[in-house]
Amino acid sequence: MAWLAGSGRADAVAFLSRVVRLDPGAVARLRPAGEGAAVLWSRLPWGVLVSRALPATVPCDRTFGARDLLTSVDGELPASRDNDWHWSLPAVPGTVVERIPAGDVQRVGEAAARTVRTAAAEGIGGRPVGSRMLRDALLDHVPITVTTEGDTRVPVSQRLVQAVIRMGFTEGSAGDFVDVRISGPWTALACAYGSAWQRGAGSALIG
Repeated sequence: MAWLAGSGRADAVAFLSRVVRLDPGAVARLRPAGEGAAVLWSRLPWGVLVSRALPATVPCDRTFGARDLLTSVDGELPASRDNDWHWSLPAVPGTVVERIPAGDVQRVGEAAARTVRTAAAEGIGGRPVGSRMLRDALLDHVPITVTTEGDTRVPVSQRLVQAVIRMGFTEGSAGDFVDVRISGPWTALACAYGSAWQRGAGSALIG
């Protein structure tokens, strides 16, 4: 019996294909979210969790190899790999603290990519820079900061921006908006086609 409703097949394939492209050994967690619904979760190599809601029939919370789950979208669920999930999850959906035009998020991500390409080709100040250093500097940069009603500043790092872009969550949504959400120590960019979540520094990662 197929676990995934036909209307969600394209969404599941899109999500899992991108996860596997970014990390061939990634795992994906499938959690029930009410009758006939589930949420897919995975972790990207730069420490951000991504999620997408699907119409699906899932008996319980299970983890699978992302590649295995991708090949089984038209059939039964593959063998579980629950022991390979090592990260806590946010309490979703969280609280919206700001709404940003999707086009602005896309431009921020594209500008960062151009900066990295230029630095890789020309160096910084005439000095060559290693690709790992460039990547880490890019991901740790905070291009967006929003403020809550209580005047708390919420930083949105390039880790989140790159996650929603690389996962295709903002594609075809130039006229739409991206919500900045918070849930406990977590910050998210919630888009039309999925969400990316990052846990604040200094908080426990296992749970």
